[in-house]
Amino acid sequence: MQKSLVIVESPAKAKTINRYLGPGYVVKASMGHVRDLPKTKLGVDVENNFAPSYVVIPDKKPVIAELRKAAQDAESIVLAADPDREGEAISWHLSVLFEDLGKPIRRVLFHEITRKAVEESFERAGTLDRNKIDAQQARRILDRLVGYKISPLLWKKIGGKNLSAGRVQSIALRLICDREKEIQAFVKEEYWSVAARLEAGAPPAFKADLAKADGKKVKIETGDDAARIAAELKTAAFVLDKVNVRTKHRAPSPPYITSTLQQAGFRLLSFPVKKTMIVAQHLYEGLEIGERGLVGLITYMRTDSFRVSDDAVRGAREHIEQTYGKDYLPATPHAFKNKKKSQDAHEAIRPTSFDLPPAAVAPYLKREELRVYTLIWNRFIASQMSAARIEETEFEIGATPAAVASDAAAPFASRYNFKVKGEVVRFDGFLALTGNNKGDASVLPPAQPGEALKLLEVETKQNFTQPPPRYSEASLVKELEAQGIGRPSTYAPTIDALHKRVYVVREEGKFVPTELGVFVTDYLVQYFAHLMEVKCTARMEEELDKIEDGEQPWIDALREYYAVLEQDLVQAQAQAGVKDNGGIPARDPCPKCGKPVLIKGGRYGHYKICTGAPECDYKQSLGKKEPQLLDETCPECGAQLVVRWGRYGQFTACSKYPECKYVKKDRVDTGIACPLECGGTLLRRKSKRGRYFYGCSSFPKCRFATWDEPVDQPCPKCGKRVLLRKTRVKTGTVLSCRDEACGWKQQVEPPAPAPKTEGAPPDHDHGA
Repeated sequence: MQKSLVIVESPAKAKTINRYLGPGYVVKASMGHVRDLPKTKLGVDVENNFAPSYVVIPDKKPVIAELRKAAQDAESIVLAADPDREGEAISWHLSVLFEDLGKPIRRVLFHEITRKAVEESFERAGTLDRNKIDAQQARRILDRLVGYKISPLLWKKIGGKNLSAGRVQSIALRLICDREKEIQAFVKEEYWSVAARLEAGAPPAFKADLAKADGKKVKIETGDDAARIAAELKTAAFVLDKVNVRTKHRAPSPPYITSTLQQAGFRLLSFPVKKTMIVAQHLYEGLEIGERGLVGLITYMRTDSFRVSDDAVRGAREHIEQTYGKDYLPATPHAFKNKKKSQDAHEAIRPTSFDLPPAAVAPYLKREELRVYTLIWNRFIASQMSAARIEETEFEIGATPAAVASDAAAPFASRYNFKVKGEVVRFDGFLALTGNNKGDASVLPPAQPGEALKLLEVETKQNFTQPPPRYSEASLVKELEAQGIGRPSTYAPTIDALHKRVYVVREEGKFVPTELGVFVTDYLVQYFAHLMEVKCTARMEEELDKIEDGEQPWIDALREYYAVLEQDLVQAQAQAGVKDNGGIPARDPCPKCGKPVLIKGGRYGHYKICTGAPECDYKQSLGKKEPQLLDETCPECGAQLVVRWGRYGQFTACSKYPECKYVKKDRVDTGIACPLECGGTLLRRKSKRGRYFYGCSSFPKCRFATWDEPVDQPCPKCGKRVLLRKTRVKTGTVLSCRDEACGWKQQVEPPAPAPKTEGAPPDHDHGA
């Protein structure tokens, strides 16, 4: 009997879905996109309605051959790529490649990978969404036009071909550069604050801040003024003027969407945006959960909608009532609306099974998987819990300095006013699950208006106004979303591109633009003002949404945008001049001779070089870290050791190199006994080419060595000591016996899915 061929994007998803579908289906993976615009040329016929010329991605030819062979033997073809624009485009490209086979082709969408969802999706199998395909195609062509038309102008100025411009990438870089300019232009101002530690008739003591003097807001500019006010307050009588009590309700936040999950992953887990998305992808595609086997634990993680299905709300409410009680269940379910228009193609990110709380899946998940799953679980369950009820108390306090006879010592004011707020949680509601993430407010004592307060201490503090903070990954994602720049799937590749191009570096977790990044931004702002306008890019995103909704033809949108781009190109080509390649000036002078330094592009990327060359030999790869001195001495000459970065990564060596050539050996004892039972232990060492391997401590007497990580467990089949953990791109992570003749293997982790490019492949037209 012929089977139906189901094509998904990743092997992990294929394995999960195959388990649900049964013997009537063969499930295979396309490993992401299979066709794209060619790398070596523009691939877009602008004069012929922007007709694209797609080619099979070279690395995917074996995959296509395997899929075609399976399709020829199949009764029908089911395209089951992810339920977004990119997934629709992947399905369309596959349908084009297989249309000559004459097989029936259907399209199914999985918003979650559970048995029920998969079965229902097959019952609702339909056709490809042409509008969604057109929207993706418009974005892809637009990114190619921007990248391939503008990037060569950058190459002429600096040299090298690893520079690029892109709709979203360039705007993100401009935000970072503009913020850096604000920081550099900021002039800090001094100001002082005054607070009084007070005590009422009942404990506890509390601290109140000075708010007004004689009814006017206080601005203390110098330490002398703060000291004079403090001296007056030490003689003052403090009286509680007012006690304001009000009850407020703190509502839970909506469930996560892509951007807020990325922000939470960075803020709460210290995960880069890219890592958060990779872990979420694993949770969505399916993990082994004990006797249940493969389970997709969360819904699709690329979404900008707060919408939640009725079934999910019902499941969450049942869990809340059983776990926390009826008091924690609101009378009606919470519903959340997006502030801006969303594609609303998917639900918010939520768990798929409410009988699988984090504690139940903890034994089966890696630490990072459990942490991300716990974030998603807690946020979604809390979103359907009752609001917290909080009693807020505010004290308004008056302080009247003692009368003094001398005019010179007259008080600054005849009366000072202080304020302090405290709160008590009367009903915790959703805070029972999430905790009070607003911080611990002061707990004020019971007191009545007119009560005299005892002064314990007057505190003065010097402060300075602060510049706006640099962007972190979380705050950059938040800003891009607020400005309407990009879409959920673009944020991770955008940040990745900025790092790969060395447009930015990280300092204490914040983005700092490099000289190269600043130059590229200034160049683009000068010659491509329309492209670098935030509103222009946001408007293009809105037009892509209209194309997907069938409200606008994709060619019209491209034609309108390209007309503006072409106008800027003509101006830039006329004003930018002929090939320069002389480099751009670096920020700092040469550390060796003090002469100016240039940034140039070469075969292996961009680098800094002294203008005094060849007399001065200073040259440094851009983005390369400066050596860092350690509080550790060289065992051979006594000089300080230093951390350096070479072509094979980080290493520790003597600071007096080349006079002293000591290099600290990178050896870590695993504590695992050598499997050859020679009495030694296995050490993790680094080869000359910078790759880690494991070898016996008794070398050269014992020559046992392996590239794979040893695991201190006996083989369940043959009993030989030490298993090997092998991680490969195509096969994922496999635990196996070190004896090939035994042949025992166990899959530990599926292969990572091929990264989805919301723009170009890693060439010069990365539009994200």
